[in-house]
Amino acid sequence: MRKSRWLALTAAAGIIALAFAATVVAKPAASGPIKIGISLSASGDFSDPGKAVKRGYELWAAYVNAHGGILGRQVQLKIVDDASNPNQAVTNYQNLINKDHVDLVFGPFSSLLTGPSATVAKRYGYAFLEPAGGGPKVFALKLNNLFFVQPAPVINCGDPFVKWVLSLPKSARPKTASYTALDDPFASPIADRMRAQFEAAGIKTLYHTIYPAETTDMTPVIEKAIAGNPDMIVGGTQSLDTYGQVKALVQANYNPKFLFFANGASSPLDFPANVGKQNVNGIFSCASWFPQAKTPGNAAFVAAYLKKYGGNQFTIDGNSAEAWAVGQVLETVAKRTGSIDNATIIKTLHTGLWPTVVGILSWNAYGAPKGEDWLVEWINGKLLTVAPPSIALHKPTYPKPAWGK
Repeated sequence: MRKSRWLALTAAAGIIALAFAATVVAKPAASGPIKIGISLSASGDFSDPGKAVKRGYELWAAYVNAHGGILGRQVQLKIVDDASNPNQAVTNYQNLINKDHVDLVFGPFSSLLTGPSATVAKRYGYAFLEPAGGGPKVFALKLNNLFFVQPAPVINCGDPFVKWVLSLPKSARPKTASYTALDDPFASPIADRMRAQFEAAGIKTLYHTIYPAETTDMTPVIEKAIAGNPDMIVGGTQSLDTYGQVKALVQANYNPKFLFFANGASSPLDFPANVGKQNVNGIFSCASWFPQAKTPGNAAFVAAYLKKYGGNQFTIDGNSAEAWAVGQVLETVAKRTGSIDNATIIKTLHTGLWPTVVGILSWNAYGAPKGEDWLVEWINGKLLTVAPPSIALHKPTYPKPAWGK
């Protein structure tokens, strides 16, 4: 169902964009503020990560403006709510480009919204730097204007976890597994890839499912997933469904030895707030950033974030860092070329290396990054990097402790 919806929305985006193809889009002014248009989820399924992305974008804009702007011009963000709806995101970018005449656009949250939105931007010749839309279907659109500002395509999110599990002695590895995945272009491909790798290594699949995006009650899904008493549960998830699965597992008092979620569990603020601080330990996820990273500009980002939002370094959401990294890429390409012309940005970003808080990035012809993600785990109430060993803050722990500990 979601696949048909995705294709239909993508086609719709193309048709809408073609209808406006004859419109003359205003070229960036030589002076005055640089206007950047952004569609984000302030409401709906993606509102939690959407708000974290918004914090990152706004924090970056404030920081760069305090340091002279870009090419001597201040940055002005126009952010509009898409309600986590692809149709609304398409409309938003049409309006930002044709009515607001923004100079540049940055991407939304989620692969579901990114594909149709980047298609619109492509029709108008706009570069599309984006922090959170790296699913396979996005890159399958073959858009040369798109650049996913993370170290790796999201389909590789589970690879560090698979690598670690298979590095364990055979006696310690899980023997059986269940896979629960959201019907979403980000989430389900991750679980599918992990299942294929684990099955090839001899770990028996007891259950796998892809549930509709409209699913709000995770209890029936979890009941089927735990029926065979699996040693490991892998969730190809976003945010709300992650919270729902954890709550259902706690309610069922089922504690797998290994538990991985693609998303949701990677939020140091929203995850414990939604499932309870006592229920996070031993849960794994993937990450593209961590606060102690010695990456370009990371110390400045962390300092700016803590000054603005408070808390400590372990409460910084990685989605905010990814959004900041989008701004870093724009700063660097503008400095190297002396221009914010979209065609120049697109051409230039297809070569060279680009320093950001999420690492040194480069992309293939269709915006897929060429690096690797990191493995994170909740340990003693903190989300810590546990692999690769060269950057780990703690060794991975297993088996997962009981709920409430």
